[in-house]
Amino acid sequence: MSALQADTYHLFGNLFRFHAHSVDTGGAYCLVETLTAPGAGTPPNRHPDDDEAFYILEGLFEFMIDGETVQAQAGSFVKIPTGAIHAFRNIGAAPGRLLIINSPGRVHDGFFTEAGEAMPVGTCDLPPPYGKPTDIPRVVEIGRRNGLELLLPDGGVH
Repeated sequence: MSALQADTYHLFGNLFRFHAHSVDTGGAYCLVETLTAPGAGTPPNRHPDDDEAFYILEGLFEFMIDGETVQAQAGSFVKIPTGAIHAFRNIGAAPGRLLIINSPGRVHDGFFTEAGEAMPVGTCDLPPPYGKPTDIPRVVEIGRRNGLELLLPDGGVH
């Protein structure tokens, strides 16, 4: 684990726990275990410089990939085509868990560690909701700096 970074971040109702940062793998990939609250997930986004794949550990998720909807449950593998617009959401009644692998991983390393709320090392449970809204303009700018475009409900690419 990288000594200068916390290993767990909270964003969009997800707890992103890094098992390996890109720097830990010689720039080959990052590996993230994600705990997602019911109804939570990620907004539509794309990143042409980072490949992404998901392996569902627990729960039921819905993925949107270039306008198509796919459901995935424990044991499912979902590969996102490079540069595709995609999002995921936990459609189950309980928190769901998945592994995310990004290659080479720099986009996601930078985005989650800057945009997410750093949690104490070893955090394994979702924090309680605290009603503080996500600072969307800040998250959009962090995404842009890291090569991740967020596609928000206003129809714009940010």
